Amino acid sequence: RHLAWLKKLELDPMYRETLDEYMASYEEQEAKIERYDKRIEEIASETRYQENVKKMGCFLGIRTHTALSLLVETGDFKRFAKGNIYAAFLGLMPGEHSSSDNVNRLGISKAGNTHLRCLLTEAAKGICKGAIGHKSKEFRARQSGQLAEVIAYADKVNTRLRSKYYKMIRHGKKKNVAVVARELACFT
Repeated sequence: RHLAWLKKLELDPMYRETLDEYMASYEEQEAKIERYDKRIEEIASETRYQENVKKMGCFLGIRTHTALSLLVETGDFKRFAKGNIYAAFLGLMPGEHSSSDNVNRLGISKAGNTHLRCLLTEAAKGICKGAIGHKSKEFRARQSGQLAEVIAYADKVNTRLRSKYYKMIRHGKKKNVAVVARELACFT
């Protein structure tokens, strides 16, 4: 595999034994991850999830694992009247420390679902790569077969989020601050 060159090295027998143990453990973990990924794909292809997973895949940065996690852990999206309420559920809204007329805005509250917040943050980092409006072959394949209005909505969101990210970077914001996970949560 990709670490096969390590096996070819001429090493002291003591180091060779340690390396062989490490490689066996590594390959076992790789196989386990592969089994989990396959199971996630199987669950995502079930009738109750398939359509929504494919729709969510029309957003940059959201693939099967993230879409399925959002669907399963959120439950019914209709319970959130607006996107900002969902972002607050995830802990992606800014905190505030205020008294009287003095308003002090803080970073995101992190008071919500940690797992989904992390997944959306990672998904948002995928938005930050590439030119505005650019679609890779893999991304176009994920969008194929979807309704035109679903693709149009996702493209509008993708363009907005990339534009916002690049604008924030141009204005001196740090990359981690500019990652727009809250915005992505508002549109999913």
